[in-house]
Amino acid sequence: MYSLLPALVASIFLGYGVFVACAQGFTRVGTSFFVLCMTSAMWQGTWAVLFQVHDPHLAMFLVKLGYLLILFLPTSLYHLLTEISLKENERRYVYVSYGVAAILATTLLTSNYFVSGYYDYFFGLYPKAGLLHPLHVLQTVVVVNRGLYITWRQQQNANANRRLKLRTCIGAVLTYFFAAIDYLCNYGVEFYPPGVIFIAISLGIFTIAIVRYDILNPLAIAATVAHEMRTPLLSIRNQARGIERDLPLLLQGYESAVKAGLVEPSIRPSTMKFLSSIGGTITHEVDRANNALDMMLASLKMDKIDTSTFTFHSIESCVNEAINRYTFDPGERAKVTVGELMDFEFYGSETLLTMVMFNLLKNALYAIKAAGKGEIRISTILTPTFNTVCFTDTGTGVSSDALPKVFDPFFTTKKSGGSGIGLAFCHRVMTSFGGFIRCESVSGKFTTFTLEFPVLENRSGAGNTAPNQANQANVSQTSVTNTMTPPNEA
Repeated sequence: MYSLLPALVASIFLGYGVFVACAQGFTRVGTSFFVLCMTSAMWQGTWAVLFQVHDPHLAMFLVKLGYLLILFLPTSLYHLLTEISLKENERRYVYVSYGVAAILATTLLTSNYFVSGYYDYFFGLYPKAGLLHPLHVLQTVVVVNRGLYITWRQQQNANANRRLKLRTCIGAVLTYFFAAIDYLCNYGVEFYPPGVIFIAISLGIFTIAIVRYDILNPLAIAATVAHEMRTPLLSIRNQARGIERDLPLLLQGYESAVKAGLVEPSIRPSTMKFLSSIGGTITHEVDRANNALDMMLASLKMDKIDTSTFTFHSIESCVNEAINRYTFDPGERAKVTVGELMDFEFYGSETLLTMVMFNLLKNALYAIKAAGKGEIRISTILTPTFNTVCFTDTGTGVSSDALPKVFDPFFTTKKSGGSGIGLAFCHRVMTSFGGFIRCESVSGKFTTFTLEFPVLENRSGAGNTAPNQANQANVSQTSVTNTMTPPNEA
């Protein structure tokens, strides 16, 4: 009788995992959730059998097998929250936690220090905690609370829709945490362990968040909208070009008719001036919208980027191309100074790097407009270990609190409500090039973004090659503060 509940919940776990895998596929979040479900299903299935056996050897085997799976559950939950929160930098801590769990698993399998036998309770046999068991309890508390913390921080800076998704996940984790009451049974307190109920409810909430709220792909709707916007924007641009071509002729005809006394002058001179430029203005705004859509769609596809299309490009050519193609508002181009560029080659995509430049230009111009002052300077620095592009503006700067989060997805400091994907996109692009991007800023004074590219070797002859994996892995992340002096700060 006591085995029915864990057996039922094991089946539910299997159903959750298979359902999400079929509905969403094996993305980063989907895979971590699938692992969590499968591990939980095997653990509860093992307990269902353990409650029925009486053979000591089989019982001890099941005790260790069940706890082998339990050891990795807190980390798999932490892993899931890391992927849901899109905290790429957090993954290294997740791997450390998996390593700690593996060490504890080794202790479990090779000694009795972790599990020192079992209790014979009224509902069946149950693992007895050993001397090292409190380390697992401590790890559970640490990683679950860490997962809650990063998810909570992410929802604070998210838009309303994503905030709802993340808060749903936080509710699921808090429900999961109540399952810790089962640890009392490991220390001799006899009661039927109710934790399985809390975990089943928790994974149910996660399933709702993943499938109903599409937490696995938070930009899926944005991608659909971006694609749908292409056609009307193209139509608007074509019509605007027609207006730009034909409207001046109509206005000239009107002016001629006024001079000839054929019609009364009913259109004000300011309106005439506005109408003469309206076609170009519409084209300009459509181009800006298309640039934003290009960046969004490229960002959405970064997990599946085809690096086989990468080739060698001149950084000077890319910087000049970005400046020439960017759709500046009146007076903005004069605020941008391109220093004497020391050219170098990088291995990657010219299109993606141009989009990175577009994003940095847009952010810098926004900061200058918000501050009511400032300028932009672009320069390059060559060193034996890496080549850099320095992109400095003397606008509002970034506060010390916001600076560590500028590359986090969905984080934005714009009061007008930015999407928060631009700098995260830049980070992904530079990583795909085997490089790095960093930000240094003083609030109210300047902001410098430094793009670091690995130095290419063997580019002088037939042995031209792309950066090898070792070079990409060892791209210097040493600060270049000493080589960067913001404009007007010298």
